[in-house]
Amino acid sequence: MKYHKPMNAATPGRRDFIKKSGIAIIGGSLTYPTISFGATNAYNDSPLKVGLIGCGGRGTGAAAQALEADPNVVLYAMGDIFEDRLEEAHSALMKIAGDKIKVENKNKFIGFDAYMKVIESGVDVVLLTTPPAFRPDHLTAAVNAGKHVFCEKPVAVDAPGVHRVLAAAKIAKEKNLSLVSGFCFRYDYPNRAIYGRVLDGTIGDIRTVTTFRNGGEAWYKERQPDWTDMTYNLRNWYYYNWLSGDFVVEQAVHSLDMMSWVMGDKMPISATGTGGRQVRTDKKYGNIFDHFAVEFEYENGAKGYHFTRQQSDTSHKNSVEVFGSEGSAIVHIGRKYEITGRNPWTYEGERNNMFQTEHDELFASIRNGNPINNGEWMATSTMLAIWARMVGYTGQTISWEQAFNSQENLGPKADEYHWDLKWPTQPVAVPGKTKFI
Repeated sequence: MKYHKPMNAATPGRRDFIKKSGIAIIGGSLTYPTISFGATNAYNDSPLKVGLIGCGGRGTGAAAQALEADPNVVLYAMGDIFEDRLEEAHSALMKIAGDKIKVENKNKFIGFDAYMKVIESGVDVVLLTTPPAFRPDHLTAAVNAGKHVFCEKPVAVDAPGVHRVLAAAKIAKEKNLSLVSGFCFRYDYPNRAIYGRVLDGTIGDIRTVTTFRNGGEAWYKERQPDWTDMTYNLRNWYYYNWLSGDFVVEQAVHSLDMMSWVMGDKMPISATGTGGRQVRTDKKYGNIFDHFAVEFEYENGAKGYHFTRQQSDTSHKNSVEVFGSEGSAIVHIGRKYEITGRNPWTYEGERNNMFQTEHDELFASIRNGNPINNGEWMATSTMLAIWARMVGYTGQTISWEQAFNSQENLGPKADEYHWDLKWPTQPVAVPGKTKFI
């Protein structure tokens, strides 16, 4: 994997947040990158219609970035299970890019089947930003319908879901559809530069990779009198592993993706470690853990170590450090990108908004008729995090073959959801007692 210069520059900034007030914090103004339109491409410079599936904060941010990525893009349809989320997103996006919001009331879809209605509404591109449990079915439906896709991470919550994503990615490739992943750190210029050098051999043979993703607590929404159990679970989807995959899958997967990237996306052969729930013990936190520590072993003897926790009033750390036979590559996200040893180097190049760059490159690929397909590595990076969860939950050493071929399905299928469904939330896992399936 060689380092290549990104196609478009983007304005530096932190991740976009859409607050309940509808105020958007966007890294930069709504200016557009330079895009070379392919003369023989079916889209040429005609309008591209975008459909948003999942209207939370990440979805609203993704829609704003999609609208900024190309001068002739409109938001055409929106779908969510909750009407208030859809309307909040619509209001926020009107303030950001009102002239590009072309969502008529007939193209606002609410409910568990909203994703299919968005896909069938006449859009060209869909943004998949629902909770992760829905991703395999939504992605499959989108590519079967011939849509280009922005697919947020993680892409599944269990191994069977990963297999469905791999199958959908193959179909997307056969149909020449662009499939861009929400693993945003692969679209970050400093990361591309430093990991590109490591992959080119600058630090010699890689012996060890350490990744940390330590932070505080996440949000929580108090139960309301009119909520069913399903409503409560979906409003607090982060805390239920059948919806989020646990936080090691939902959030810390970014770190595991970078570990996989720097290892050339070769899969480890074995994993062992631990995890638990020391602080996040209240019933309101569903059934997820608050810390994991996992060691991955590669076929050549290299080791990858992943540490993550979500506990209030603890120190934060977000880093990737790669130790090789001729030097080390040190990445402290957003602050430090440095190589030491035989070939010392420090990144002094351009900084970008990686979230924007994802969409810049997605829409440029559609215009140019040169599709991007991140499908395989976004699925296997997600599988690394699912594997880490398996190790933490069971306390067992698990091989790649065992993890990848696991038959454990955490949640219902897309057509099984309804508001009165009482999905059995698994008890909090206990290492040594919880069984691998």
